Amino acid sequence: MEKWLNVGKIVNTHGIRGEVRVISRTDFPEERYKTGNTLYVEKEPGNLIPVTIEAHRKHKQFDLLTFEGLGNINDVEPFKGHLLKVPKEQQVSLEEGEFFYHDIIGCAVFTVDGEELGKVKEILSPGANDVWVVKRKGFGSDILIPYIPSVVKTVDLEGKKISIEPLEGLF
Repeated sequence: MEKWLNVGKIVNTHGIRGEVRVISRTDFPEERYKTGNTLYVEKEPGNLIPVTIEAHRKHKQFDLLTFEGLGNINDVEPFKGHLLKVPKEQQVSLEEGEFFYHDIIGCAVFTVDGEELGKVKEILSPGANDVWVVKRKGFGSDILIPYIPSVVKTVDLEGKKISIEPLEGLF
């Protein structure tokens, strides 16, 4: 089981004072990128370098981070293209009925009648509610399941099973 959570990817440097551009992969950037927090740069699998946040700001679609003791572009240049991670124990707690994407992806989806439809392969967030993309068991196109109470009846993360009440015309 994965012991680390991806919170972002360093895609480039920004300026010459050690700032990096991050494409965030967290729903909680204010918490993850708080001054004084420690993140880990994964240079290669298993090689994690701790860095402490000195400053954070938003710029366009990026989060810009500065790390303590790395105040020069040359210090952070080697981090380009690498992931930022935190230990799984630092996972934020959610309200009832909220789930992390990584917990839902891979779950088997069944109708309330017990028919297996397939497995969740990705989650889209196009608007008011998420849409779970289910790769059909066997052949056929993917099924799009809106994450709304009238459709998704139960989510069993331990058993990796989801039960749905299909809307008319869903398949």
